[in-house]
Amino acid sequence: MAAERPEHNISMRELVEYIAKAIVDDPSKVRVEEVSGPNSTILELHVAPEDVGRIIGRNGRIINSMRTILRVMAVRQGKRVVLELV
Repeated sequence: MAAERPEHNISMRELVEYIAKAIVDDPSKVRVEEVSGPNSTILELHVAPEDVGRIIGRNGRIINSMRTILRVMAVRQGKRVVLELV
């Protein structure tokens, strides 16, 4: 018998915003805009200019990790999502 996993109703936009606010120095400047298209959704992450490096991380590790998490969420929902740092 397989164990049931609890379903959490957090949107991908809310998840990106939550992670970004935990990383940056100025969380009040974090903004995520969602642009929905016919085949995919684009999440545009806006942060203060001095926090861009924190979001990118060394060799792009942080932003790529965020993209991986979103990809997993999107596949489970049967969607395609792209995260862009604006």
